[in-house]
Amino acid sequence: MPAEDTDAERTENAGRTENAEPGRPDPSAADDITVRDAVSAPDAEGRPRRTTRRFPLFTRDTARPEGGGRAAGGDAPAPARQWPVLTVVLVVGLGLLLTALGVFRWGTLLIGAALLAGAALRWVLPDVGMLAVRSRFTDIATYGVFGLSIALLALMAQPDPVLEIPFLKDTLHFTVS
Repeated sequence: MPAEDTDAERTENAGRTENAEPGRPDPSAADDITVRDAVSAPDAEGRPRRTTRRFPLFTRDTARPEGGGRAAGGDAPAPARQWPVLTVVLVVGLGLLLTALGVFRWGTLLIGAALLAGAALRWVLPDVGMLAVRSRFTDIATYGVFGLSIALLALMAQPDPVLEIPFLKDTLHFTVS
């Protein structure tokens, strides 16, 4: 019974056919690149290099999300360059202030509207600065779902809800009784 090949012999023999000489690549192969590891990728010169699936200790080259450029030119002051995110944050802050002052429904409606406005800004503008966190689709979906949810919950808040959904009351009575 023949002994099993070691990992090194297996990777060395991976590109050869039965008729090829040991130590030489298969003459019928298109190029002379020999894969050394199960996980390898060519570098800029085309030579295979070992890559790892482990994350690096320090991130050196993180790409900005699409639309993550400045909303205004580089010569503008910092607040002007980030006006979309500042607008959303200021409106959310005003909504939180109204909520804290006892105007709950209007405060939470303002928070929901600010998030919906953030989704609209992310959709319409090519560059929104720090409002771009993820991909355009994910940002729009996240801001939109949270903004719509907060606005609908504000409209359904007790007492005297503006929006009544009949099956929700029936569902609540069904689960409690």
